[in-house]
Amino acid sequence: MDKNNKTLRASKEIEIRFSEVDSMNIVWHGSYAFYFEDARECFGAQYGLGYLDIFGNGYYAPLVELKFNYKKPLVYGRKARVNIAFRPTEAAKIIFDYEITDLVDGSQIATGYSIQVFLDKQYQLVWANPPFYEEWKRKMGLL
Repeated sequence: MDKNNKTLRASKEIEIRFSEVDSMNIVWHGSYAFYFEDARECFGAQYGLGYLDIFGNGYYAPLVELKFNYKKPLVYGRKARVNIAFRPTEAAKIIFDYEITDLVDGSQIATGYSIQVFLDKQYQLVWANPPFYEEWKRKMGLL
């Protein structure tokens, strides 16, 4: 956590597997969703906001928006880092920003963001921040 601006960050290294590339040896665009998912799981494990934490408190957190901006191709055999940052909001949402960088030259491969909302166990949209989420934000120094 960056104490100056209260940004929670995590990162995950990935190695591009053969199953993730297309016939041009470039990472298939659909693989980026998995890379962002890996980063969300890493963040959740590091900060106590994983899917099982959310579920254990009586909620689901489905994705409602997922955006990618491709900057440079990523190819088979390369290693990259997926950086994730929690974007604070007062709304009942979880928003993350992402950046994928090449581990060899540090160049930017892609950026993006995701938005998750809360559903209760009856799959109804929750309009206010769930109590556990408010407590989590307080514990993280975000309130």
